[in-house]
Amino acid sequence: MHPLPVTGIILAGGAGRRMGGADKGWLDWQGKPLIERAIAILHGDCTDIVISANRNMDRYAQWGYRVVSDLQADFQGPLMGLAAGMHAATQAWVASIPVDSPCLPPDIVRRMWQAKGGHDLVVVRSADHWHAVICLCRRDLLADLQRYLDGGGRRAQGWFRDLSFAGLTLPADLLRNYNRPEDMT
Repeated sequence: MHPLPVTGIILAGGAGRRMGGADKGWLDWQGKPLIERAIAILHGDCTDIVISANRNMDRYAQWGYRVVSDLQADFQGPLMGLAAGMHAATQAWVASIPVDSPCLPPDIVRRMWQAKGGHDLVVVRSADHWHAVICLCRRDLLADLQRYLDGGGRRAQGWFRDLSFAGLTLPADLLRNYNRPEDMT
């Protein structure tokens, strides 16, 4: 299969507060760093990949992909990373995943692509929870996202709720985040 016209964005720029300040991309998951799993998820279906990180930039760059940091300092949330990735994107569409969700299916980008229909945004959800930073959207939504951020918005659901979007429902166990040390065992 050929890659889709999508830039994959790995959101790896968090402060890791619940992980004791650890850079989650470098935490071990099944013998490999989480960043390696995130790259594997996006690699086959995306034309290119951007890693959004706010520390260890040189270390992330060793994977051979572009690394960008948030446009504003102080770890202001995943939407800042999404905006930075969208600025760097080369394709008309972007797909974002958090670095700490290694159970995402390897065809997540293709599933979102198939779910988009005529919408400019696809947001992934479980039966009872939106996972808004796991999404596929047109790169030209960047202006809308930037307005939301400039107005002080930080919650992903606050941004997409006023947009026309499609939802993609997946089992909750595939969407699990690794936020605390005990989650890693």
